[in-house]
Amino acid sequence: MTYASKNYDHLKGGVLKGFSDSQLELHFTLYKGYLAKLNEIEEKLVVANNTKPNYSFNEYSELKRREAVAFNGTFLHELYFENLVADAAISSALQKALEAQGGKDKILADLKAAALGGPGWGLLTRNRRDGKLHTYFVAEHHLGLPIEQDLLVVLDSWEHAFMVDYGIKRPEYINAFMENLKWSEVSRRFGEAIAHDSGRSRP
Repeated sequence: MTYASKNYDHLKGGVLKGFSDSQLELHFTLYKGYLAKLNEIEEKLVVANNTKPNYSFNEYSELKRREAVAFNGTFLHELYFENLVADAAISSALQKALEAQGGKDKILADLKAAALGGPGWGLLTRNRRDGKLHTYFVAEHHLGLPIEQDLLVVLDSWEHAFMVDYGIKRPEYINAFMENLKWSEVSRRFGEAIAHDSGRSRP
């Protein structure tokens, strides 16, 4: 299939506190680059010869190695943009989950600390194995992403997400991100995760 890019222009024009239009435009362009490469890889995989895969080099093998780069690079960015535009609409179910683990401020402080680990992604998830909220740092979006997770908050901590507005001041950018968090979207993701989890069976 061919993936279509989404339009996030509604985030511009001062809607996000601390995010300039120049910074957002640069970020949108990078996102569209991942998506274009994902479509290119998927198109080539349809016709690639998969009879001689090889660790050192083979066209099919290399396409498969890079497929996750473009896929995660595309859809982590969509999740990032979609959990922006500040509101305080936390569902009762999410509120209860946050309070069970020390409260919203404690969880967000841990997410911030995770994202400050370096360039990469800070993630707040619901772990399907234990049903609890977890924070993770993923240095590269195609490596080290834990399995069995429902992504609730996606925080892009790569320099391209903030250099125009904040230079090397990653902590200031992360503070701005937190102020722009769209809790109604986070709550929707949490509710969807709970609903899906109730239908899953365990061996």
